Amino acid sequence: MAESQFSKTAQPEGKTGTVDRKLLEILVCPVSKTTLIYDEGAQELISKAAKLAYPIREGVPIMLASEARRLED
Repeated sequence: MAESQFSKTAQPEGKTGTVDRKLLEILVCPVSKTTLIYDEGAQELISKAAKLAYPIREGVPIMLASEARRLED
């Protein structure tokens, strides 16, 4: 039986958790509609205007306010 093209991982080995830079350039905060700051170490997209940090899981930004971490002042 031939191996399905979908049985392979979506990201090359060693690239798990990385985010496409072009995607980062077009994403905005869904709450404030402002640009986001990519925190590579924390794997989060930061919205200073909304004071939220959106998680990035396995290279996929989770752009839901309900999933975001509230930033302290």
